[in-house]
Amino acid sequence: MEDVLEVYQRPFDPKRPLVCMDEISKQLLADSRPPLPMQPGQPERYDYEYVRHGTANTFMFFAPLLSWRHLKVTAQRTRIDWAEAMREVNDVHFHDAEAIVAVMDNLNTHGPASFYEAFEPAEARRLAAKLEIHYTPKHGSWLNMAEIELSVFDRQCLDRRMPNQALVEQEAAAWESERNTAAMTVDWRFTTADARIKLKRLYPSISP
Repeated sequence: MEDVLEVYQRPFDPKRPLVCMDEISKQLLADSRPPLPMQPGQPERYDYEYVRHGTANTFMFFAPLLSWRHLKVTAQRTRIDWAEAMREVNDVHFHDAEAIVAVMDNLNTHGPASFYEAFEPAEARRLAAKLEIHYTPKHGSWLNMAEIELSVFDRQCLDRRMPNQALVEQEAAAWESERNTAAMTVDWRFTTADARIKLKRLYPSISP
């Protein structure tokens, strides 16, 4: 926990940008019958039955010190999907950076090994060498600022039936553009000193 909190206290360095990463899965559901349109004194009504169309995964990349985020929608959330998404962030969005300081949860797909499964060894090594990963602790995903952004995205865009991945991509692109244009960010104030006071029970007790 303190490792992530100390990363958040680093001053902005354009050569080593901080990028928080998280992901969310959306079940794709279509209406089994057309909804009844809104009428005076009566809201739009939907049938409780629906048709399943699989799922779509959304990777969230959030650079809080730049007020920037990027959403990448994929059909799955495999090692290869993560590796390709990370390569896009590296080569397209932060190609001039010396390293990307990444905060993410310790999922088995989130790591250098995924690069070697997705790419040739030389390319995998290039990407892995440029990535400085800081994992959030178990039960500590709330320390990841990308999770906060994903929560906003979920409430504002995904909280309804969506029948296909194309619609999720459309909503993600519009939301990303609006948030980036408005330079929205997270006002993170929880520090290591706060953790040692408020979360004292989580620290080991050392007998004198």
